[in-house]
Order: sequence, then C-alpha cells, then structure tokens
Amino acid sequence: MSKHRASLGTLLRHVHVSGPLSRAALAGRMGVNRSTILALTSELAAAGLVGEENPATPAGAGRPSLVVRPATDRVFVLAFDVAVDRLVAARVGLGGTVLDRRETTRPRTGADLDTVVGGLAALGRDLHDAAPPGTVCAGVGASYCGMIRPGDGMVRYGPELGWVDQAFGTELEAALGIGLPVAVGNEAHLGAQAEFVRGAGIGSPDLIYLHGDVGVGGGILVGGALLGGESGYGCEVGHMLVNPHGGRECLCGSLGCLEAEAGEYALLEAAGRGGESGRAAVRSVVRAAAAGDPAAASAVAGTGDWLGIGVASLINLFNPGVVVFGGTLRELYAVAAPQIGARIARHSMPVSRERARLLPSGLGDDATLIGAAEKGFAALLSDPLGHITRAAAA
Repeated sequence: MSKHRASLGTLLRHVHVSGPLSRAALAGRMGVNRSTILALTSELAAAGLVGEENPATPAGAGRPSLVVRPATDRVFVLAFDVAVDRLVAARVGLGGTVLDRRETTRPRTGADLDTVVGGLAALGRDLHDAAPPGTVCAGVGASYCGMIRPGDGMVRYGPELGWVDQAFGTELEAALGIGLPVAVGNEAHLGAQAEFVRGAGIGSPDLIYLHGDVGVGGGILVGGALLGGESGYGCEVGHMLVNPHGGRECLCGSLGCLEAEAGEYALLEAAGRGGESGRAAVRSVVRAAAAGDPAAASAVAGTGDWLGIGVASLINLFNPGVVVFGGTLRELYAVAAPQIGARIARHSMPVSRERARLLPSGLGDDATLIGAAEKGFAALLSDPLGHITRAAAA
C-alpha cells in the first residue's frame, strides 16, 4: 500500500475513533503540515467519508481551523452479536454511533447454525433495507461466543452449545446476500478491543477484558494489540485451571476451570436457583445479594472469590494497566469487589498489581457488539477510497 493511501486511512481512523477534530489537531496527531491535511480531507470528503464545518466556538484570532467529522449519516456497517441466549444486530455509523438495532432471543438448543444464521440474516436485511437512501454499507462484522478461526469465520469450538467446525462466517455472508464478506471474531476478543477504543480502557494499551455470559471469556491486549496466540485461539481465560482438586466439571470436559467455578451454573446453583438460567437469572441473584439476601450474598461472594483467584494469576502473567469486567461480570463485580480484591491482594505480586485498575465495562452489554462493528470497519479504515468504491458497487 502506498504512503498516501495509508495516510488517508490514518486520518479517517482518527476521526472515526475520536470524533470531530480540527485540521490543526489532525496535523499535530499525524505529524504533517496543514496543506497535507487539506489534500487528504478533500479526497475523503469527495468520497463521502468525512465532512467539514466551522468550529462551534472559534478559538483565538485569525482564521479558524475547519473541523473534520466522520460521515456517520452516510457510511455504516452491520454488526452482529451472538450470545448464548440472544441475537443482536445493529446498523453502526462511521464514528461508532449505533443508528438502529434489532434483538431477539436464542433458545439453548444445541448446534443451531441454521437457526442463528437465518435469524441474523433476517435482522440484518431489515436493517439494511431500512437505511436511508444514498447511504453505503461498508462492511459486516460479527461477534460469536466461541473459538473463531481467523480468516474465514469458522467457529472451531463453542462448548456452551456444542458448535464444532461450523462455517458461521461464510454461511451468514451467503444468507445476507448483500455482496460483502462477514468478518467474525471471538466475543471477548472484540470486547477487549472495543473497551480500549471506546470504553473503560481508553488510554490503557495493556488491558484484560473478562466477559460473563454462561461462561467466562477473555481478551488480552498487550501494547494495544490483541494477544491471539499461534492460531488465533488465545486468551481462553475461562478455561484457566483454578481448582484442580475437586473442581466442578466444565463444559469443555475438564475440571476446575475458571468458568466452571465462577460462571452462570455455579452461581445459580450456589444461590439455590439451579433450575433457572440466563443473564436475567444471574442479574437477579446479584441484585438479591446487594439487597442482603443471605443465599444470594453467599453465592456472589463465593463466585467473586474464584474470580479473584483467576484475576490474580492474570495480573501476575500480564501486568495489565486495566482489568475490565463485562457482560454479567459487570454487575457481579459491583457486589463482589471485596472478595475479588482480597484474592488479588493475597495472590498477586505487589509490583504487578499496583498499577492494575479494576473497572466495570464502559460499554455494558454493547461491548461485544461495538467490537463487531469495529471489525466490520477494518477494511474501510485500511484503504478508504478503494474499499468505499467496492462497497458502493456491491
């Protein structure tokens, strides 16, 4: 890729992530002169990717520097989030704004590729058809609660519902029928990247994101880059061994995994609600614990204890600046923080934990959806002019 094309992508990424920026601010960030910024913004504006306007409050004397903003109302991606109990679809504008969304339940019925793809495709086509005339869909991103093969969106393993080698990405692309590939990522990996770009982890490139659904997913950033591992299946922190002697059986077939001790099933069983399931049930236990219910409080404390053991090990291994709790762990952390903190204080190295801030997700339940949107935008931000031309022709 030429330096000029790379510079177009860099400028577009700045306004996509940070929102409207003056030409002067962009010149400072990119280390180029204002005439170069003028040329770049002119090309992007001609392609309909950015707009320019006068600042709302001009600062100082002289001619004000025009503000460059992302074309949120013209360029969008479709983003999908597949959780154990729900399917979410959204139209997300350039700049990260959720413009429209749809959601439906997902029954726990085992390997349900056809059902998931059919449901998502229907939601996605509805969103696509409802987009205003003249707008362009620039990409499609999807988040799935399993181990995703990079490149083709194959779900290699999803233990919660028994998915093994399911061609999720290619099947969803075909079912959508809008001429764009579907970029798929693991939900916690995408959640980590979303929290770094737009959530609780802004400014913290060494970040650990823990996502609670039925189990516990993890995403780890080192120097701002996702720790993917040899084949892209890294950061499976939910299957980190925390209780090797007498541990609970995990859906992966092992015993004593973090998610077996701190996930949905363990929490609900400990609270005497073994017949219930789902995020609503988990959050009901957390609310009951906060209100002083003894059984719920004991269950939350025990879950927090196991979660703290896992986080302490992660802090020792990766020395993060931030540990973010997302999904159902967001609410759990608010109540179980004393137990989590006590385990971290007891089991992590002082020099490793002294800079590690523990924070609830800044994006809430939308962290993985926003992560999927960012994956959908990746090709556009890499080659803005070439990609928008291809997308508009799709």
